[in-house]
This record gives sequence, C-alpha cells and structure tokens, in this order.
Amino acid sequence: MPTPVLLSRGLDPVLGIFTGCFAYYLHETHPRTAPPPDKQLAALVQWKWAKWKREREEKLDALEREAETSSRVVG
Repeated sequence: MPTPVLLSRGLDPVLGIFTGCFAYYLHETHPRTAPPPDKQLAALVQWKWAKWKREREEKLDALEREAETSSRVVG
C-alpha cells in the first residue's frame, strides 16, 4: 500500500513548515492570544543571543588572561 501524499513527497514538508510558521505568526499577532512583548519570540531570541555573546566574551577574556599569565611565567 503506497503512503498517502497530499501534494508531492517534496512539497508536503514545505507545506507543513509553512503552515506551522504561519500558525505561530497568527498566534503571536492576534490580540486575544498574543503573549506580552517580553515573551514574544523575537524578544526571547534577542535575550538568548545577548546571553550567548556575554558568556562567549567571558570565556574569551578568561582564556586571554590565562594566556597572559602563562606567557609571564615562561618569559
């Protein structure tokens, strides 16, 4: 028995992703279901990106300090 296909094997996943993204957009922009501005996806992504950048900078600074201290010991 062949698997059921709505449009085609290649187009069905694209249709599914589009439908999901469109539904999420409608959920976030509809006045009745819209989350508060600080809980919307764009704000959460910006927060996560800033957190990642801050942690990365701290890690790079720590590595740089470690390299400076090790070069003082050797030199």
